[in-house]
Amino acid sequence: MPRFADHLYHPGPDNPFPGIWVLQRRLGRTIPHRLGSNEGLDMPHAALRRHFGDAMVEHAYCYGDSEALGVRERLSQQQGIPLEALLVDAGADSLLALALRAVAPAGQSVISSAGTYPTFGYFARGQGCRLVEVAYHEDEHGLSPDLQALAEAAHQEEARLVYLANPDNPSGHLHTDDAVKALRRALPEDCWLLLDEAYHDFRPDADTPIAREVMPGVIRCRTLSKAHGMAGMRIGYAIAEPETLYMLMKVRIHYAVSALTLAAAEVVLDHPDETRQHIADVIARREALAEHFRSLGAEVLPSATNFLGIRLSSAELAGQVHGELLAEGKLIARPAHPDLGHVLRISAVADALTPGRLATLERALQDG
Repeated sequence: MPRFADHLYHPGPDNPFPGIWVLQRRLGRTIPHRLGSNEGLDMPHAALRRHFGDAMVEHAYCYGDSEALGVRERLSQQQGIPLEALLVDAGADSLLALALRAVAPAGQSVISSAGTYPTFGYFARGQGCRLVEVAYHEDEHGLSPDLQALAEAAHQEEARLVYLANPDNPSGHLHTDDAVKALRRALPEDCWLLLDEAYHDFRPDADTPIAREVMPGVIRCRTLSKAHGMAGMRIGYAIAEPETLYMLMKVRIHYAVSALTLAAAEVVLDHPDETRQHIADVIARREALAEHFRSLGAEVLPSATNFLGIRLSSAELAGQVHGELLAEGKLIARPAHPDLGHVLRISAVADALTPGRLATLERALQDG
């Protein structure tokens, strides 16, 4: 069994402020008179009411449900994930930081691919972990995290945690669930697998039984930022064994998710048809973009996300194109890591399909 930070095996710390929503559930009744929580309950909020309306203001007064029960119930019902295996926090980024706090104290080694989602490395270094990066596997067929190299590095470095984005950012590559499970088996027994599934909803097999599986030794992190369009609200969820989530709760910020965000997420989750249509539209745009750039001779990387990656002939060319587009007021993404400097990433939004919008990139491809 992978280990947590040593201090978490002792009693506490316990959340000193679980909040009124948790208290009401424990008591089995409502508490109509809030005289002790020190919230700004008497604030008129005239400006907010004029700008956003009364419904929004009602969520501004009070701390939210620290257990996010309403959101977890909806996720559990819609995805078939046990309620006790879900933890809601302020986006996938917050969950990555939370996992590191719980399992990888300063000085411990953690492993990731060189050039994958950089926020993980940012958090790991900021916590004082020793970040070890291994190269992507790259060949004529694509670009993908090298699972064998990740496992070997975990053994060599006596790592406490291995990070894998699946589908990957920025390549878009999707490893099969069998491959991910084989990676978990190949890791040291006391090493965690932190599985970043921010783009899970865009997988072609997103609804398979394995998608809702609670895996021992694995912390799966997902978000409502992409498929549900809630990036600005900051909300995501982790899937793990209840015993693991209990430990994560020991180091979690009490009210990381606002009452307004929780209410908004419940509304969005109550309308899954809109989310499903959005996912279908994104995938259609992604495939249209891929076909367009392939017709220009571009090397488009396979993608199971809401973006596509284009592999250029050199980092110099990619940097030139990226800079010229930015000067035109058009922001696409180019990984900062030197190992992936030759890759450009384009979100599958309608604006990207506007004729001439990416003419600078199109000319570079034709000239190349």
